[in-house]
Amino acid sequence: MTATDTTLTTGSTATTAPGTPFSGAASPAVRTPGATATGTVPATPPTAELHLHVEGTLEPELVFALAERNDVDLPFASVDELRAAYSFGSLQEFLDLYYACTAVLQTERDFHDLAWAYLERAHAQGLRHVEMFFDPQAHTSRDVDVDEVIDGLTRALAEARERFGITGGLILCFLRHLPVDDAAATLESVAHRASDLVGVGLDSSEVGFPPAAFARVFERARGLGLHVVAHAGEEGPPSYVTDALDLLHVERVDHGVRSLEDDTLVARLAADRVPLTVCPLSNLRLAVVPDLAEHPLPRMLAAGLLVTVNSDDPAYFGGYVGDNYQALRDVLGLDDDSLALLAENSVEASFADEGRKAELVAEVRAWREARRAA
Repeated sequence: MTATDTTLTTGSTATTAPGTPFSGAASPAVRTPGATATGTVPATPPTAELHLHVEGTLEPELVFALAERNDVDLPFASVDELRAAYSFGSLQEFLDLYYACTAVLQTERDFHDLAWAYLERAHAQGLRHVEMFFDPQAHTSRDVDVDEVIDGLTRALAEARERFGITGGLILCFLRHLPVDDAAATLESVAHRASDLVGVGLDSSEVGFPPAAFARVFERARGLGLHVVAHAGEEGPPSYVTDALDLLHVERVDHGVRSLEDDTLVARLAADRVPLTVCPLSNLRLAVVPDLAEHPLPRMLAAGLLVTVNSDDPAYFGGYVGDNYQALRDVLGLDDDSLALLAENSVEASFADEGRKAELVAEVRAWREARRAA
């Protein structure tokens, strides 16, 4: 097997031929931010996305199309009824529906079509590089072969690179609510395909599942040459962020918004330039913040933190990456300079190689100059 992207610090060039995008059902309209566009210059910048769960891009239309393809019974009568269920009061309520919908993902083709649908939508909103999370345990527990998952996702990434110039790769995430031994076994099952991955991460229910338990799994992942990231400080306390840094030795913290509760931790994150992959619309939909106007992102920037903007699970949370940037402009009043800074942060925080980073930064700065000139 070969990796999907030579711009990453792990892997080699893909040789998988591009596949055919799913065409069995109508897709929802692509949401392209542009309410405050200047002339023909988009309102939101080209960007990298570093916190994106591909299973969380499963739009209701695709759920029903794949259910029909794979003869899966759904507990919803229609697309509209399922879409109405995409409303949550907590992370756990979201996860319950999230895992239920994954039942429709069964074959390599399904995973390709899932990823391609995301890549096409996100490209329309300025996506230039993505480090895509996936949850193999959510699929192998249903007797789906992990190679089917990886093959489908890498095929879509290869196709997106060819058609759109999007670079990136895959980050395998462990489900922290499952036993650590299961995570270890999952990692060993893909050890022979380490070159197809960018890194590993840690997601799912945070409260009650501290990072410390996964220290040996992350040590093994680093031994395989993989980058390491972890969710921490979303619902869990700031101490989870500290443990992720000290015990898992993560290179990025996913979410991390509760870090602001610990001044010492904030100073450390700022001094060490530890990236935080913040997801504004996700935080709103999961009640991490009561109102987007109260989101801590401006305070995080003011504290000198390396903040990036991401969509998390966009099908469920009301917006893809460009929608998140647009919301920051509309609700928090962030201007072009601030949005460009966030986009450059996403490039700096990525695992792309230095040459690709330079290309991406140049694109962001060209966007900023075009906004000034328009």
